[in-house]
Amino acid sequence: MPDLSTEAPVRTGALASAPAEPPNDESGTPGPLTPGRPGYRRMSFALFAAGVAAFALLYSTQALLPAISTGLGVSAGQASWTVSAATGALALFVLPLSALSERFGRRTLMTVSLTVAVAVGLLVPFAPSLEWLIALRAVQGAALAGLPASAMAYLAEEVRPKALVGAIGLFVAGNSIGGMSGRIVAGWISQLWGWRAALATVGLIALVCAVVFRLLLPRARNFTPATLNPRALATTVGRHLGDPLLRRLYAIGALFMTVFGAVYTAIGFRLVEEPFNLPQGVIGSIFLVYLVGTVSSAAAGRLVGRLGRRGALYLAVGTTAAGLLLSLADSLGAVLLGLVLITAGFFAGHAVASSAVSRTAKTGRAQASALYQSAYYVGSSAGGTLGAVAFHAGGWGATVALGLLAVLGVVSVTLYGTHAARTERRALAVASGR
Repeated sequence: MPDLSTEAPVRTGALASAPAEPPNDESGTPGPLTPGRPGYRRMSFALFAAGVAAFALLYSTQALLPAISTGLGVSAGQASWTVSAATGALALFVLPLSALSERFGRRTLMTVSLTVAVAVGLLVPFAPSLEWLIALRAVQGAALAGLPASAMAYLAEEVRPKALVGAIGLFVAGNSIGGMSGRIVAGWISQLWGWRAALATVGLIALVCAVVFRLLLPRARNFTPATLNPRALATTVGRHLGDPLLRRLYAIGALFMTVFGAVYTAIGFRLVEEPFNLPQGVIGSIFLVYLVGTVSSAAAGRLVGRLGRRGALYLAVGTTAAGLLLSLADSLGAVLLGLVLITAGFFAGHAVASSAVSRTAKTGRAQASALYQSAYYVGSSAGGTLGAVAFHAGGWGATVALGLLAVLGVVSVTLYGTHAARTERRALAVASGR
């Protein structure tokens, strides 16, 4: 429950506290948002719309890489930079922008981020060259950096702890819908009118979602504005990086996203070649499998309840690995089923890891979430570039090998965490026995 005293709660961590009014929701009743309350439903729809807009914009060129490569006369690796530049810039700017959210508010920063990203998105179709396209995409990624960590911090502050995994799962589900719809629309529009028209259409869809987000998102009730303090920010970041559990969660997010980025960057190039020879519109429709990610991310809370966090991660890893191996077959049905499994495993793992970060960090939650998002999008940028390079060098088998290597990394990190937890429990048992 929020502090209802006349004095605002003291904020610790990255930033010093500033006075604030006692938080209240629209009805004047203080307290965390819980499922069934009107504010919770508005918040869910708003952040779902924000997730749709963000992922539609962030990955708007991914399904179009073959068309961009042909249209601009560049290689697959060069075209892949239109994706990697956006995700890399997001990874670079997510931490400093999360610090600004501590001062100006989660809602304000998310609004500004979406506004700038949409504005750039409407300029992207007019890029005269690959260099300009990459530059605009980098600016777009930097703008979007204000959204993910601020959204996670907003949820951690405004939602009842027991409902947090489910709330974050809905936000991640919006991400999956955005990634899917942006790619599908882009694919078909590109086939009919070209890749520039496709990017313009994605920009207009994001504009509508941004308006919905701003109209629906409730004002923050449990946020206390703070003054910027770079030294305290560095201290908070250092404390988070010094936490073994948070480090493992950051590594898991990066490795999962390496798999996902590699697969979905290279899959378009594979499907335009023999033995598939699919047109651009059909390739864009392949991203309908993102619906599986919507379901698996929203179900992450139930998975954790039944299997525990590590059990849910092992299930996500096994599902992802099975999908990678199945996708090696030269059968469209097998490839599609493989993508379904990869997508389900990835989104479940991401929802579990990201919600664990929000619950683990007791102070400086925005910075903790920002570090996770930074690691996550570093994985996306690396996966996108390395996946395209691997495909160009050794075909789909090389891309799958890269993905399996990243999956093995997730297993190793999770096993190490299990071992560390058991060792700690034994040490505590011995100490209490004395």
